[in-house]
Amino acid sequence: MAEATSELLKTADGRPLKAALAAAQTRARRRAFLLVLPLLFFVLLTFLVPIGYMLKRSVEHDGFAASAPALVAWFGANPGFDPADPPEEAYAALVQDLARMQGEKTTGIAGTRINYSVPGTISMFKKGAREAKDLVPPFKDALLAVDPAWAKPALWRGMASASNAYTSEFYKVAADMKLSDDGWTRGGDKERIYLYLFFKTFLVSGIITVICLLLAFPVSHLLATLPMAKSSLLMILVLLPFWTSLLVRTTSWIALLQEQGIVNDMLVGLGLIDDQGRLTMMYNMTGTIVAMTHVLLPFMILPLYSVMRVIPPSYARAARSLGATSWTTFRRVYLPQTLPGIAAGSLLVFILAVGYYITPALVGGADGQLISNLISFHMSKSNWSLAAAIAGMLLAAILVLYWLYDRLVGIDRLKLG
Repeated sequence: MAEATSELLKTADGRPLKAALAAAQTRARRRAFLLVLPLLFFVLLTFLVPIGYMLKRSVEHDGFAASAPALVAWFGANPGFDPADPPEEAYAALVQDLARMQGEKTTGIAGTRINYSVPGTISMFKKGAREAKDLVPPFKDALLAVDPAWAKPALWRGMASASNAYTSEFYKVAADMKLSDDGWTRGGDKERIYLYLFFKTFLVSGIITVICLLLAFPVSHLLATLPMAKSSLLMILVLLPFWTSLLVRTTSWIALLQEQGIVNDMLVGLGLIDDQGRLTMMYNMTGTIVAMTHVLLPFMILPLYSVMRVIPPSYARAARSLGATSWTTFRRVYLPQTLPGIAAGSLLVFILAVGYYITPALVGGADGQLISNLISFHMSKSNWSLAAAIAGMLLAAILVLYWLYDRLVGIDRLKLG
């Protein structure tokens, strides 16, 4: 009956009302899509495409296949060869490629690529390439006479792996695994550099998040309860760091915290320490935590303030009128209502801290470096694939934490402003 009635209703131009409403909704959806299309294009161009390219580079080989075509062809024709005893044909292809590398000046590229998984091979490649044109059959005996290390199974495993177009080798290296004569094995305690830095980065990020929460909570409460005039002035002071260059804010801590800096001078002047016992607060983890806390503190204050300012004061007064103490009122009435802001600020600060680079690089020194500094190091050393693998593992860890947060707390409870 309702459908029949809707068919009888018509617009001013004679069209059925149902068809006119459907056309209007289609136009509205199309208009909304066109409005957000520039933003979607921007996100695709500046976010999704770089991440996709990074993940692609993390599983790509770079340099060896183009420099050693004869050996790559032999590996392709003999996938089940024994790395412990390669035949004469494999050594012949290797000698041919070494001579080619010497002529084309690509020895360093190929040697560097194999050196990622088998350390110490760059010098082998350079020495072998210099001697390759003078070697005569049998090539196996001739090349082993130049350097017996050419017979190492780990080396042949590494070259066979590098001959493939795609590999998981860089993720294995980033997981502190090493290629031995028996295959990929877990490195020793002193060799677990990457996993140690991952753990250190997440631990420091957690410490910074907790410190920011403890400092931001009273400031946000004060912002939410003060009269508007005073609250606006205090908010300007909170936002003031955003108007100052991050580089300036970070370097200012060097002047404050160094051994001959302002903080140490004040402590000496007050007699709390003597001139010979100045505190070392710079170029270590202390400097990194202090500087990063200062930089990230506003990102905790703003979500907390956005939640606290809408909490009715009458709730606390009602709890007090029913006999609750100040602590009970805070714990059972006020604090639960601030949890969405605490969760949003903590998640925001933690994720920003995990990926921070400039501040640890300037004030951290050797002791205060995080995983982002190691990624930058490998990128500057042209080992882009390993840097991409480390960044991919970091991205995966963040996504896992984000998923856990969604399961335990719920993304819909986030209050960012």
